[in-house]
Formats: sequence, structure tokens, C-alpha cells
Amino acid sequence: MEILIPILILGALGAIFGVGLALASRKFSVHIDERLERIHGLLPGANCGACGGAGCFGFAEGILSGKFSVDACRVAQDAVKERIAELLGKKLEKRIKTIAVLHCHGGKSRVKDKFIYDGLRDCVAANLVMAGPKACVYGCIGFGSCARACPFGAITMNDEELPVVNINKCTACGKCVSICPKKLFTLVPVTKAYAVRCKSLDFGKMVLDVCAVGCIACQKCERACPVKAIRVVDKLAVIDYNICDNRGECFKVCPTNAIARRENGSWISR
Repeated sequence: MEILIPILILGALGAIFGVGLALASRKFSVHIDERLERIHGLLPGANCGACGGAGCFGFAEGILSGKFSVDACRVAQDAVKERIAELLGKKLEKRIKTIAVLHCHGGKSRVKDKFIYDGLRDCVAANLVMAGPKACVYGCIGFGSCARACPFGAITMNDEELPVVNINKCTACGKCVSICPKKLFTLVPVTKAYAVRCKSLDFGKMVLDVCAVGCIACQKCERACPVKAIRVVDKLAVIDYNICDNRGECFKVCPTNAIARRENGSWISR
């Protein structure tokens, strides 16, 4: 009898605690939308963060909460986005693919050096030393920080020590835009075939003193464009891609070849 009483007490307490835990789990349980795992399973799993979310799972949560649109994922194929949109009962609004474009094509043979740099081969680090070793303080340093930052292997360095973007691999994630200390990359619609490959804001003579292919703000491109899609702003030609219709008149008249045309995925000058 002396043993039975403690056993009954412990049993009763266990029953009470069990019921309490069951009620608490029901009251404080977090409902998980079953679509979350399905959406996450459809995403590519790159976890690049280009969407602004904490990886693909964070992006999936953002889609369900309305924080992100389905099309915000730079990596997923259109077929995947359409499946996710169907799962949510929404219609996917397709956007024109954009790609990263480098606005510099000076390279080591076209741009002079102002000193010999013997430090870390990193553009961000080199830029801290007198804005880098290149005589053009606006131009590409050429140490490939953008190529190392690209999570999709879409950027390689050529013989001129300039980044080359593979348009088939580029997802417009913006990593190169963020890492470049000179802010030489922009995201441009893939349908646009022309780009000003210079970012110098110096006067014409100063540009040519250090670079053979820089923009000298001569305004020939501005006058030649029949739709007024290009104009000189702060001594630099700038293309308005909302207006540009790829006529290429600016490309034909540029005296320094600062404007390039993309053919078969590569930028060429006259």
C-alpha cells in the first residue's frame, strides 16, 4: 500500500502534465502552409540572395507572405515560375531578361598605369590605394573581384584583364554590380544591342591622355540618334534603354569607339 500511493500520485501528475502539454501544443502551434515546402522544392536551390531573401527558403516564405513576387527569383526558369504561380492561383507577369553589362573596355593595352601595384589582387582593396593603379580613375582595375563574386560562373577575365559576361549564364543577380568599386556594371535588357563602354567624367583631352577608347563627350552620338535615346550627361554619353530601338547610329559615328555593339554574345567596336 505504501508503494501504491506514490505510484498513483506520479501517474496522476503525468496525466495532468500530458493533458496540459497537449492543450498548449494545440493553442500555441504554428500553422505551416503546406505550399511552402512545395514552392521551396521547385526553386533552384542556389541560395544566391539576389531576390533579397534569406536563400531560397526565405524567398519561398516571402512569396507566400506577399513580400516577393514570383518573378523576383533571378535564377529559376520561366517554367518553374509558372508552376509556382499556378500553385498560388496567380498569373505570372513575364519580364524581359536583363544581363550585366560592363561599361569599360580600356583593358591593359589601352589604358595607362599610373603606378606599379604590388598588393592584394582584389579590386576593392586596390581601389583604396589612390583609386587603383590605372591612370583612368573611372576604369576597370582588372583584378577580377566581379568574376569571383558571381555565383553562377557567368564572368571570366580576358587577355585584356577585363571581365567578360556570358549572357547565357548571367542571371542578373547583381553581385557584380555590388562588388565593383568603380560601379562599372549595370543590368541592361538583353534585347538591347548597344552600350557606352566608358564611365569617365573627365574632359575629352584628359580622357584620351590615359585611354584610347574613352568617351570624349563630343556629342556626335547625341546628334546622330534619330529617336534621341542617347545624350551626354556630365561629359559622358548615356543611353536611355527605354527609348533605344537598336538603330546603331551612335555606334557608327563614335570617333573613339567608346560605344560597342553586341554580336553573338560578344561586344565589338568598329
